Amino acid sequence: MTMKKMNVESFNLDHTKVKAPYVRLASVSEGEKGDKIYKYDVRFCQPNKEHMEMPALHSLEHLMAELIRNHHDSIFDVSPMGCQTGFYISIINDGDYEGFLHLLEKTLTDVLDAKEVPACNEVQCGWAASHSLEGAKELAKKMLDQKDEWREVFA
Repeated sequence: MTMKKMNVESFNLDHTKVKAPYVRLASVSEGEKGDKIYKYDVRFCQPNKEHMEMPALHSLEHLMAELIRNHHDSIFDVSPMGCQTGFYISIINDGDYEGFLHLLEKTLTDVLDAKEVPACNEVQCGWAASHSLEGAKELAKKMLDQKDEWREVFA
């Protein structure tokens, strides 16, 4: 089946050919002043076969968004995918793939050591009742246990 080229990069990715978990550089965007944003597709779950449950995904988002910034000054964004299979993590002016893998490993290790989910309250979170620290730690552990597979995107 021939697919029409879409404006959204991930809509052009054949999700039947990828093999999670993986980490891939999804795009590089350059601003008017030369700054570059490197967007990584950090896939935890096999598309259309499994997904992260929302409380665990939500807590993992809070944890990674907060903790990754302890290791890198130029994090632009940490965003969960709507399909609940992974995250997009964007960094300004740092296209070092191997460095990003190391950064992700350190961040997920921090998640395992976390005692609470940051900003898990009604003042700082839009759905504070939907969190699971234990679930986030399980997702982080599973991803770390498979870190040797992160570089292999396609089956």
